[in-house]
Order: sequence, then structure tokens, then C-alpha cells
Amino acid sequence: MHTVEEGAVRLIASGDSWIDGAVVGQLYAAAKLEGVREVIAFPDVYPGPDFAIGAAVLSEVIHPKLTGADLGCGVGLWKTDLRRDQVNLDEWAEIRFDLGHPWEGDIARRLAKASLASTFSPMEFGTLGGGSHFAEAQVVEKIYHRARFKDLDLEREQVLVAVHSGSGSVSEDAFRTVPDGRDAEAFLAAQQIATRWAKASRALIAERFSHSLGGGCERVVDVAHNSITPYEEFGEAFWLHRRGAAAAHEGPVLIPGSRGTLSYLVEPIDEGFGNAGSIAHGCGRKWPRSLSRQKSRERFGAERLVETELGGRVVCENRDLLYEEAPLAYKNIERVIRDLLEAGLVRVIASFRPVFTYKMREIRR
Repeated sequence: MHTVEEGAVRLIASGDSWIDGAVVGQLYAAAKLEGVREVIAFPDVYPGPDFAIGAAVLSEVIHPKLTGADLGCGVGLWKTDLRRDQVNLDEWAEIRFDLGHPWEGDIARRLAKASLASTFSPMEFGTLGGGSHFAEAQVVEKIYHRARFKDLDLEREQVLVAVHSGSGSVSEDAFRTVPDGRDAEAFLAAQQIATRWAKASRALIAERFSHSLGGGCERVVDVAHNSITPYEEFGEAFWLHRRGAAAAHEGPVLIPGSRGTLSYLVEPIDEGFGNAGSIAHGCGRKWPRSLSRQKSRERFGAERLVETELGGRVVCENRDLLYEEAPLAYKNIERVIRDLLEAGLVRVIASFRPVFTYKMREIRR
């Protein structure tokens, strides 16, 4: 493990980690922005539309574009009352789920419970969205830290649910309202709304997904990946921008792999290791979507991608998305976790194996 550090840019990754050359230019471009003091990238980093995804930036001023347009996007983990021996992939694959369709329950009440007005994108609330978002049933693969695992009231034989989703048009509205970030108070207020909405929506997605599988659920962790927060380092005050990075001071974090690899529940060690209180948020993309489609089609038929090498099942009825999200399009999650361990940033609590992943059904007419 080694850390590459040049000027204001710091890359926390080993020499054999997959780092796209284009991401380096994005990191250095961010370092030249007004007020930026430090740019830190993690082993999952990859190029984004405006800025690298998998990075944190310390700046004296707010730069909204460094967070991306999906404030509050993140990953949560829920424990269910389903047991491992109740997993039935053939039966589950026939369930509609319909997580792309509006929830038919009392959305206004759910939004109010999250201190949000009923006008905040009610039709999107509790829906999954596209891209890399997913709802997934997982089972325990290995327990590394038994005491911490027990502290979280987790059990070896229970089924867990992981959800990756964002804030959709709520975040887009926030960016239109505060386009340049000069009004910090207004931007942070808009961000708070988007983050509350995203977390409440993830909770509803987890509930809808779990109920469709035949069980109830209870949240274990939920961490946002895109945010701007006040941060102090060595007595100096900064704005900490996270783009595809998880906070290292909010408790355990689920770091998901691809749909065909393990996910890891880790405990961040936030002791001032020069990581701006942040860690990796996932395994990170290896290839952009267009290249992923091409390479996946060259190697696999669609039927090969709905069953994983770990014995899991994937429901994704959008053929292009299925190819774009193929496991080979992502980096090696084990390498990412090893890099974090070798850098002294985390300890692993447990690993989970994906057994059933839902992305989308065809739209019903």
C-alpha cells in the first residue's frame, strides 16, 4: 500500500489499484478551484461528468459542482426478519416489486414524518431510479468482528437488504435554486432537504422491497455519499465536499461491491489520517457505461448476467442497463477494502453475499 501525494492532491490507493488516467486530470482541475486546499481520492475513484467520483475536497468556499447533482445519494443496510433458509430465487424472480412506480400508500404522511412538505417530488418518493441504484437481498458471508456485529444486533442467519438510491429531482431543484453556492446558508438548507428526502425514500424502498419478499425490516446504517459539510482540520475551518465518499465519523458504513461480488460492512477509524474524515463508498466503476456495454456484449449473453458467479439472481429488464452494470464493469472490491485496511482507515465487521438484486422491470402500460 502506498499513498501518492503531489501538492494539494492525495490519492489513497495501492500501486495495483485500477485508476483511470482521466481521473487524475479531474483531481488536479479541482485543486485549482478558488479556495481549494486539498483533494483526497480513494481506491474506488473514477471519472465523473464534472468531477471525480470517489473523492473528498477541503475548500474555503463552497463549490456545488464538486458534489454532483444528486445530493444525499447513498447506501443503507436493513436487517429483516427473513432467514437464509427462506431465500427462494425462482419465486422471488417472479415478483413484480415495481420499485420504479410510485408507492400507493400515504406519501404525504411519510414525507411529513421526515419533516418534508408533501410537494417534494411525491411521485418519485420511495422509487429506485436508474443507473447504479439497486435494492438487494444479502446474506452473511463472514463475520470478522464478532463483538461489533453483535452490537449492531445482527444475526448470522438473517437476510439483509441493501439499498442504493438518491434524491432525484429534489436535488436538481436545489441546484437550480442555488446555482453557484455563494449563498452558503441557502445551499446548505437545500442540501438538508435533499438529504432528508433521500434517506426517507431509501427507507421506504427497503420497506417495499422487504415486504415484497415476505418480511419486515429495520435500519442498521444509512450513509449519504454526496454532501457539503463544515469541517475543521488543524484548527482551520473548511467546507468538506464529498463526491462518492462516505463519512468516517457517523458509525459503520456498508461498502457495496458489484452485483456479483461481496459487500463489506466496515467501521471507519476517524483518527486524522489525512483522509478528510472520509472513506470509499463502493468498488467504483472500471469502465464508462458505453465501454461497459460493448465489452459485456462481447463476452456474455444477457442470460449470463442475470445469474452471478456467487449464485445470486439479478432482475434488470433494461438490456442496456444490464450490460452497463455487469460485474466486470466494476473494480475489484477486495482490492478496495485491502487498500482501506492498509491505509489504516477501517476495520471490517462483516462481509455479505448478494443473493437477489433488483434494478428494474419493464414499465407497465
